[in-house]
Amino acid sequence: MMDWRSIAEFAEETARAAGQVLLDHLGKLKDIRGKSGINDLVTEADLASEDLITQRIQNRFPDHSIISEENSVILPDSHINWVVDPLDGTTNFVHQFPEFAVSIGVQYQNQTVAGVVFNPVFNQCFSASLDGGAYLNGSRVKVSDTSELATSLLLTGFPYKQDELWETNYELFKLFYRNSHGVRRLGAASLDLCYVAAGRFEGFWEFNLQSWDICAGEFILREAGGKTSDWGGGKLSPKGFRVLATNGKIHQQMIKVIDQPEFDIFRNSIG
Repeated sequence: MMDWRSIAEFAEETARAAGQVLLDHLGKLKDIRGKSGINDLVTEADLASEDLITQRIQNRFPDHSIISEENSVILPDSHINWVVDPLDGTTNFVHQFPEFAVSIGVQYQNQTVAGVVFNPVFNQCFSASLDGGAYLNGSRVKVSDTSELATSLLLTGFPYKQDELWETNYELFKLFYRNSHGVRRLGAASLDLCYVAAGRFEGFWEFNLQSWDICAGEFILREAGGKTSDWGGGKLSPKGFRVLATNGKIHQQMIKVIDQPEFDIFRNSIG
């Protein structure tokens, strides 16, 4: 068995190096392109960060697979996958809003065993290894003790595709806003999950994410004592179809809000 703490330390070193690449590009972009739509962006910073991460992993672990937002390297005989988002929060990055991160998760036989999420602007690095707890810059973090949705602060996000699901999610947003201290939309799911892990927020929900958006952050949250699931309370899909993540104490209360007939469209249309 590999030393997952050492793997997490290597992932942190790699994320910090990639974060410096992002800072070198911040405010200096020359090539901004749309992928699936006008709001789904990729820049030379995404690609440069991914290149650095890929090269470091391949140099150190040539027999490991890499699942990444822009370009994956899949080795059929590998039991270890590195799940990478080289720049989570690209739109924020383009507008020089400092809410973006490098996210690196490590999976062994499809179980996440290490994760790192690094915001280079604020030099905040969240990390965790299997059964080792969660940390922010080396200091232990844990979820909040808030036990009531009514006194909780929540996070969410919205997908790029603006369809009926997108519209319906605004109704869910209003319900959660009405039944809590408020809802924030910051624009980087990996950091959202880590903020719940650190006790800054109590809950997060979003749909139609991808594995690289949630792999590291979801793991860090669980290592901090939090809970994750599908919106109905079942096992969370690693592909991020319907993500619910909380401090554990308000989990069922959030499920109760979602479990309304008008939101059946999410259960029937996703995954």
